[in-house]
Amino acid sequence: MLTGIVIDAMDVARMDHFWLNATRGGTGGLRLRCVAPAQPKAAGHKNRLHLDLAGGPDWEAEVRRLLDLGATWADIGQGDVPWDVLADPEGNEFCVLRPGHPGVLADSGLVAICLDVAEENRDAQAAFWESRADWHAAERHDWGVRLRRTPASTVSLVMGPPAAPKAGRNRLRLEVTVRDGEPGEFVDAAGNEFHVTR
Repeated sequence: MLTGIVIDAMDVARMDHFWLNATRGGTGGLRLRCVAPAQPKAAGHKNRLHLDLAGGPDWEAEVRRLLDLGATWADIGQGDVPWDVLADPEGNEFCVLRPGHPGVLADSGLVAICLDVAEENRDAQAAFWESRADWHAAERHDWGVRLRRTPASTVSLVMGPPAAPKAGRNRLRLEVTVRDGEPGEFVDAAGNEFHVTR
């Protein structure tokens, strides 16, 4: 079962503080856990997994609040889109979704975990994560697939393009809890690492 997200952090305490406050503690029951990695994020490398936060009715104020917490503006080539792209204090991209964004079921906190998936891998990835996460397809579109734990869950797992090139270990990884089996690091159908715990 999908139970959390692991985030590599050079300064674990600072990143824990940032993400607790950035999400306002609203994570849909998922645990965000920062761990010390072997090396910092490579400059210019976009993560294959990122988080989407709800901007709420006053999304501009929410963006200012996140910038005050230590976020910075990020340009990943997104162009003119109905969301704002920021980066956490260690350069990990995340999005602040504006009101009316499809699939958003909350006014604040974490609302989506976005996993880059190439179109040719989308069905295999969706099947893989439906079985591992025990979340189910809530929506299927030309742009990708949205999974939810239940139809009313405020957080979704969204899989779709564009797929960033894989350049080393992913700094953000899904965490799956199992009753049986060995804990450790594994890879999904597209080569993305995920963490298994008991």
